[in-house]
Amino acid sequence: MRARRTAAWAASALVTALALTGVLAGPAAASAPTAAQDRTGPATTAAGPVTHEQNDRVPEGSLWTQHYFPSSDRSGTELHADVLLPEGLPKKAKVPVILSVGPYFGHSGQTDPEGWDHTGPSSRFQDFIEGTDLFDQGYAFVMVDLRGFGGSTGCLDWGGPGEQADVKAAIDWAAKQSWSTGAVGLYGKSYDAATGLIGNNLDQRALKAVVAQEPVWDMYQYIYSNGVPRPNVTGTANAYNSIATLGQLPDDDPHYLANSRYEEDHPECLTQNAAGYRIADQHDPFWTSRDLAKAARGTDTPLFVTQGFIENNTKPEEMQEYLDNHKGPERGWVGQWEHVRGGDRTSDGRLSMGREGWYDETLSFYDQYLKGIKPAVRYPAYSVEDSTGAWRAQKTWPVVERSVKLPLGGGAYVDDGGISSLAALATSGLPELRGRVKVSGDWDMENAPTIDPAAPKGLAEGQARLQSTGAVTSSFFVWSKALKKDVRVTGTPQISLTAKGKGNVMLKLYDVAPDGTAVMFDEQVSLLDTGRLTVDLKATDWTLAAGHVLAVEIGSIRTGSWRDTPSGEKIQVKGAQLRLALDDPSDDVATGGARSPYLDTYLRQYTVDLPAGPASFTVVPGGRL
Repeated sequence: MRARRTAAWAASALVTALALTGVLAGPAAASAPTAAQDRTGPATTAAGPVTHEQNDRVPEGSLWTQHYFPSSDRSGTELHADVLLPEGLPKKAKVPVILSVGPYFGHSGQTDPEGWDHTGPSSRFQDFIEGTDLFDQGYAFVMVDLRGFGGSTGCLDWGGPGEQADVKAAIDWAAKQSWSTGAVGLYGKSYDAATGLIGNNLDQRALKAVVAQEPVWDMYQYIYSNGVPRPNVTGTANAYNSIATLGQLPDDDPHYLANSRYEEDHPECLTQNAAGYRIADQHDPFWTSRDLAKAARGTDTPLFVTQGFIENNTKPEEMQEYLDNHKGPERGWVGQWEHVRGGDRTSDGRLSMGREGWYDETLSFYDQYLKGIKPAVRYPAYSVEDSTGAWRAQKTWPVVERSVKLPLGGGAYVDDGGISSLAALATSGLPELRGRVKVSGDWDMENAPTIDPAAPKGLAEGQARLQSTGAVTSSFFVWSKALKKDVRVTGTPQISLTAKGKGNVMLKLYDVAPDGTAVMFDEQVSLLDTGRLTVDLKATDWTLAAGHVLAVEIGSIRTGSWRDTPSGEKIQVKGAQLRLALDDPSDDVATGGARSPYLDTYLRQYTVDLPAGPASFTVVPGGRL
């Protein structure tokens, strides 16, 4: 934490008022909250705002109060807010608001009881508060419980119209308070980053900026991959039902405790929530109403995002679609890390994203758009770490120097979940050959496994050997010619093919080195039927070195985290094509950043033996980008 600047918030508030004169449409003097909004209990805030000295759960330099207000959908849902204002704020002073809306702000704990012996506001974003010296910098911080969580009533509605109404109401409420300038910025990571994207999509005038770390870009993709259920298809619903029914602390105010027990009188809420996740059709209204990427079309709220391309939780699926649809100013840190925050560190003190300055840059971003203060530092629009661990600055992401459509031809495989491959390889002499490891799927968006189980050792190499003999088993490979110079695969790769048969398909991209080792760097799965199929893979930013080969694997789902049901059919594939967006690394503009620690973990997990086979296509036709 930086040294505290005890008087800085007052100067900051003055600058804000001057900078925003004539710009904001918010009320000059909003009325005080109503009794229903301001109702609090004797355990904590009944006698007025609570300081850190009175309750050690209140962040230093702030005053804590609790409030209640209705959601915007006229459903009768009542939302609860924990408000933290700068301590010593004069009676008529106004400050901009940093708002976070999510399921993790319950007073007893974020996802489970955290062992508190008395109530108080959630410490979920204490790192952000301390890292920015938020209250000294003249900001309020507000945490609003989504419906069904913490002190809010209503049935939980994972990313749906109900939660969208909650985000709208929270922004409007924060903007209209007597202590608010009317300028609101959203902040979050994971679930409450997704509500940030929702906030952008609502296009509200009071919302001036969004910071979203590792969000879900489309709620469907977190539960299904093109019709194939992921292992958390039931587990995530169960996890959020559990959080919604988490017991709160007995010394909290009666209003909060009554609201927290809403599900006891409305058990149908939990049943309805679980039922929605079981809808596999991506085009069902349940999911189309939660397609955040599509809903971003034409929006322009300034947006600061982070995304790990190789993370195993909130994956970069429909990321590019969302960013393409968004037309406002953008800032981003994107690279090779797991499900972490911008300021997180590993156990040995290294920055998890590898880049210094998260809190300074986010504060500068909010100062620019909520206070009208010109940044003192010229930050890159996008700071990007590629697969070599090198960082570069870009004006946007992705930067595409050439788009190519590469012919992959065809082949055949048996959709058997890998049984035929493993059976054929059982006598091959490859060591440690074993079956597929599946995971339980019991997780919420904050606590998914960091990495998938490793693929059966020797599977890829053995599969390629079988293919060379003409055998048809669980998958087949197609290889490129060796690259003549370094080239980066960026954006969202896409594979199209014509199939005969019904079942599942898994699509993988490998970076094959001259020594015969290969890294699987992108994958996706889909249900498949006879006819033409087009599948978007995950967004990526991966550099293929000169002399390396790009390999594509098409086959049954044999690795990773899906609850697929193999059809047992032989699938004939023809006319396969791979669309890639390519970039030339030689003209990169370097920016600060170290190799993110997780990149080496990923490489250890996903490097396999896969010598290059007969080449059938060229990654850079004509050799020029």
